[in-house]
Amino acid sequence: MTPYIIMILLSSLGLGTALTFMTSHWLLAWMGLEINTLAILPLMAQHHHPRAVEAATKYFLAQAAAAATILFASTINAWTTGEWNIHCLSNPTATTLITMALALKVGLAPMHFWMPPVMQGLDLTTGLIMATWQKLAPFALIIQMAPFTQPQLLMTLGLLSVIIGGWGGLNQTQLRKILAYSSIAHLGWMVTIVQLKPQLTMLALITYIIMTSATFLTFKLTSSTKINSLAMNWTKAPMITATTTLALLSLGGLPPLTGFMPKWLIMQELTAQELPLLATIMALTALLSLYFYLRLCYSMTLTIAPNTNNTITPWRLQNTQNTAPLTISMISTLMLLPLTPLAQALIN
Repeated sequence: MTPYIIMILLSSLGLGTALTFMTSHWLLAWMGLEINTLAILPLMAQHHHPRAVEAATKYFLAQAAAAATILFASTINAWTTGEWNIHCLSNPTATTLITMALALKVGLAPMHFWMPPVMQGLDLTTGLIMATWQKLAPFALIIQMAPFTQPQLLMTLGLLSVIIGGWGGLNQTQLRKILAYSSIAHLGWMVTIVQLKPQLTMLALITYIIMTSATFLTFKLTSSTKINSLAMNWTKAPMITATTTLALLSLGGLPPLTGFMPKWLIMQELTAQELPLLATIMALTALLSLYFYLRLCYSMTLTIAPNTNNTITPWRLQNTQNTAPLTISMISTLMLLPLTPLAQALIN
């Protein structure tokens, strides 16, 4: 694929997301989501092997079903209220349908089944776009319509996502599938708090994007796609391996790393809203996610890859990739926790 075509597709991704961000009209929001979907499909299928084509097909079918549901539900709401405005959601059927369609868009449980196989079929760069940028436009709509949605529905979606995201990643050996289940679990934390304090949802989304970007870029730099291949990273690049283990622990939410900040603030807010049982369940289910992050750390630091004289030594090859984005995201992943008081001051 030529650089001009890639530039056009990436510009279309930006256009679709910006259109959804700026509008309060359901038809324009739907159009932005469709532009986003159509722009990423050629990027997904640019490597012509069956798994990439299968991933693009599954993604297209899931996103088309969600977009059709959004269009149908917004038409029902417009028929009832006479308004296409996002803030005029008063029909309960339309509100529930749109919430479930947006959950399908981002991959919330129990509509998450398309996400792990789709992520597995992508290369790491396109997987990074899928796990980060493609969440922005649907989440902008979820935040806008959260005040009109049933709280029980959002809490159920969030709790199921945290549980299934942790449980599903336990027996995986492919790094992209593990990161897909990690995404599902993090989205659950965001959706649980979106109705009580949307600023916390935005904070959690930003920190998740930073941490996931650092992880994907590291795996891309070391060409790692399976747990077994992580055992060679210590020989290739000891410094990157050490920081990657810390980034994975940050994704798990361990202090004193950045990933602890949103989970701490979300649990604090849930407790303040007299939902201590929900906060306790989410804290316990976060241990499931922490287990498979620790599993990756164990593979990187405490195992040694088989070494024979017949193998090519990949650590002697010259690296030509740009490491500036990795450096910025990794430093942010490890060292933003001291900004917690500033974040609290901004969201209160």
